[in-house]
Parts: sequence; C-alpha cells; structure tokens
Amino acid sequence: MGARENKQLLQNVFAELAQGNGKPFVDAMAEDFCWQAIGTTAWSRPFRGKQAVMSELMRPLFAQFADRYTNTALRMIAEHDYVVVEC
Repeated sequence: MGARENKQLLQNVFAELAQGNGKPFVDAMAEDFCWQAIGTTAWSRPFRGKQAVMSELMRPLFAQFADRYTNTALRMIAEHDYVVVEC
C-alpha cells in the first residue's frame, strides 16, 4: 500500500476507536507489529509482535480503565510506508 492507502486505513481505524471499537485497530496490526512506548513509565519500552502488544500492553493497560477506551486522532501525516498519528 502507498501513503494514501495507509493513511485511509488509519483514518478508518481511528474513526472506530473514537467510538470505542478497537477491533479494526487490532485487525490492522501485522504479526511483527512493534509498539514503542516512550517515556519513563512502567509501560515505557518496546513491545514486539502483535501477541506481545496484546498480552503485555493492551490487556493489562485497558483493564485499568473504568469505561470503554476511546481515542481520537488529531492529525495524521503520511509519507511512503509511514503514517504518523497524533492522538
């Protein structure tokens, strides 16, 4: 996929996340997906692979929320194979 298609995919994913539907986000993850949580928190480290992201980051983190998780994209920049999402 090119930049336009990648950006459209993430626009659709974040439209669903804004409504509390995380399934499209999970479905869009590749098996070798990597999530780099920056900073100095207990969550700050790389999570490598879809399974690690799900079991070591998302499940324990989202279990702490009182309500359904939502996320709204504020800005997206797409170039080549990369899409950056500010949310």
